Amino acid sequence: MSDIVFTDHGSDMPDMPVEEDDIDLLMEMEEEDKPKKKEKKDPDKKKKKKKKPLPGEEPEPEDDDGKVKAPKKNDEAEIQELEEELLSVKVDTRHLQCRFYEEQFPEIESLVMVNVRHIAEMGAYVELLEYNNIEGMILLSELSRRRIRSINKLIRVNRNEVVMVLRVDKEKGYIDLSKRRVSPEDIAKCEDKYNKAKAVHSVLRHLADQRKLNLSDLYEQIGWPLYKKYGHAYDAFKLTLQPGENAEDPFAEMGLEQDVKDDLLKYIKKRLAPQPIKVRADIEVSCFTYEGIDAIREALFKGIEVGEKAQAPIKIRLIAPPIYVMSTMTLDKEVGIALLTSAIAAIEEVITAKGGKMEVKMAAKAVSIREETELQAMMDRLAAENEEVDGDDAEDE
Repeated sequence: MSDIVFTDHGSDMPDMPVEEDDIDLLMEMEEEDKPKKKEKKDPDKKKKKKKKPLPGEEPEPEDDDGKVKAPKKNDEAEIQELEEELLSVKVDTRHLQCRFYEEQFPEIESLVMVNVRHIAEMGAYVELLEYNNIEGMILLSELSRRRIRSINKLIRVNRNEVVMVLRVDKEKGYIDLSKRRVSPEDIAKCEDKYNKAKAVHSVLRHLADQRKLNLSDLYEQIGWPLYKKYGHAYDAFKLTLQPGENAEDPFAEMGLEQDVKDDLLKYIKKRLAPQPIKVRADIEVSCFTYEGIDAIREALFKGIEVGEKAQAPIKIRLIAPPIYVMSTMTLDKEVGIALLTSAIAAIEEVITAKGGKMEVKMAAKAVSIREETELQAMMDRLAAENEEVDGDDAEDE
């Protein structure tokens, strides 16, 4: 490597060679002597404004420089663990789970109530509600007798369906079901049986929950013996609601503790006490003889007298001449229907003798809230139409 020689003509010092490393050192010293350029401020980096605490709120902790301290990682981890623990806490209800009937699996060709959980290519997966929600399957070929164009129109998720049991494999737990083999009459019978069993189940479950007992033990001691003796435990529960000291006690031979028995009777009265039912009939009464409206009034009052004798008030309202609505409240649907039928017969007898006529537009039957709402809406509409409006009065000549 050749040496580079710097010559200083204004000095008496002899010329000395300078190596490359010395040159680099000199250049670095020159760079340090130059004035430093001011760094440009980044407009995106803005000073964070200190957040003012709300009234009643503690200010955020700060360090010596006035900066807000970030929460410690350990604190964040603890908070997250607490949240996960709260979410994971679940009430253990295994002691409140049990099938309705003593048999673990339903019998072949019996009718059961199921709830649809999932629809697949092969069919629909369901849970048998009366057998502690064990799984069953309705095959696609057993959904309908007709050609299936849309399975969603035949069956829907979370809907209850009445089905027939085709096959039961107790070892593997497979249950094949059919919807197409169920008739409308079968549906009505199964729904009635399921509703009664559900009422019994709710009473026993409530007792088990309040007394901290196993529901299966209550079924073994109370529920299933009543099914064997009375055909249905619901019928046995209804016996306890009959008035009088001579009423049969279905729990007499079960050896129940007195406080448990008292709680059970209280829950039965609360859950199974009969509710008033409204029975209604629509009739058309007309009379065009001389007596006219007086004959209609006399006939209708004759129908009201039938209810007074039976100590069950009957109300008669005018919808629009000549249509009237008869109604009564009763605890027994059949008794209410028989009462209105007798009242209709009394009205017909009187109006026919006066030269008028009567026609039954709707036979006596128990009505729902929806039907009563529709009736009230129709009466309000007719009343609004009959109201006088401007222009109804005759003009003076």
